[in-house]
Amino acid sequence: MFKKKLKKKDIIDNLGKKTGFSLNLSKKLINDLVIILIEDIKSGSVNLKNVGSFKLIKKKERVGRNPKTKEEFIISSRKSISFTTSKKIAESLD
Repeated sequence: MFKKKLKKKDIIDNLGKKTGFSLNLSKKLINDLVIILIEDIKSGSVNLKNVGSFKLIKKKERVGRNPKTKEEFIISSRKSISFTTSKKIAESLD
């Protein structure tokens, strides 16, 4: 199975190639999109039609273990982001 880590630079390069925009403009567009998504996710959930939805979730404090040494430690409470794909994308992947 082919695994590739998608980086922000890859998205910027692809956007520039497909649209003909300069790399600087493509970089600004992607960075602005990320900033907008972060701000909107902080205020609740974001639903992008035909793409999916981002949701801010709060994880509680819990006990974790180092699998090598079996040593227990506390994992602090934190916020995380959950992403759920739209049905349209899920169906196109099958």
